[in-house]
Amino acid sequence: MRTIGYFESLPIENQNALIAFEQPTPVPSGRELLVEIRAVAVNPVDTKVRTSRTPENGQPVVLGYDAAGVVAATGPDVTDFAVGDEVYYAGDITRPGTNAEFHLVDERIVGRKPKSLTFAEAAALPLTSITAWEALFDRLKVNDPVVSGANTLLIVGGAGGVGSIAIQLARQLTDLTVIATASRPESRSWCLDLGAHHVIDHSKPLAAQIKDLGLEAPGYVFSTTHTERHLEDLAELIAPQGRFLLIDEAENLSIMPFKLKAVSIHWEMMFTRSMFQTADMGEQGKLLNRVCEMVDAGRIRTTMADVMEPIDPQNLREAHRKIESNKTIGKIVLAGF
Repeated sequence: MRTIGYFESLPIENQNALIAFEQPTPVPSGRELLVEIRAVAVNPVDTKVRTSRTPENGQPVVLGYDAAGVVAATGPDVTDFAVGDEVYYAGDITRPGTNAEFHLVDERIVGRKPKSLTFAEAAALPLTSITAWEALFDRLKVNDPVVSGANTLLIVGGAGGVGSIAIQLARQLTDLTVIATASRPESRSWCLDLGAHHVIDHSKPLAAQIKDLGLEAPGYVFSTTHTERHLEDLAELIAPQGRFLLIDEAENLSIMPFKLKAVSIHWEMMFTRSMFQTADMGEQGKLLNRVCEMVDAGRIRTTMADVMEPIDPQNLREAHRKIESNKTIGKIVLAGF
């Protein structure tokens, strides 16, 4: 099967940063599905792994943590899927990625592809939907009120992949007032179109802008990017006993600014369940099916903003370059081998 990966961690400008090569088509065992890949999406995690993980023992690293495709074969213990089923999922960071013609994945973290979406449109959703869902409902517990704060959610980085779906889930499944941050006219419009009640500029101090809206201190803050840059500001604006969650890799993060307000700090890592084979890892397949139902009911929409064809090294390198620019809106998708 045709596969795209790397044998050496290189800057994306280098032609060998991502290359194509042939590998044997894998055979599913246990609860594994063999999926024929029709579309993949590119996430910041792809670029982070490419620049930090060195291939070992001459074996290539294959990236890709979002996919939509068709079940081509099933392991002997599979119970929920059959050959021919259309699926979408976000994969497992400890296993080879989805940038290949065929891919093995545990059925417990797989959802049924929304019928109303193309494979490309569906591939934009899994990783960010799982991240946003777990962040909102498992970590921040937004349906459990913060007594001393407003029923308001601030999403830092509202136009990114995670922010784009978090806005929609919060609007559809809660009664929260949603404030998103965006610094460009096009990203501001994107957030408003997805349902944000307010959009503030993250290139300027955030706390003052919250006050200018005439709102009480938010009970929940969801930081998707550049957390270190905004940390003092977020500690100032969040309500006492509020809940703060981040997903980025803030290397010099000090949580001390939150101490006086007794703010609880939460991390979200959507790969945790599959990485540690937790007893509840099947919850990810269930929530993807919930997202599928919401999409097909017209309650939420794909966050695909750019699609490139085909899935090849050149297009993947260009997608990585765009992600590394930190100026993308929504999700970048590649379709078709």
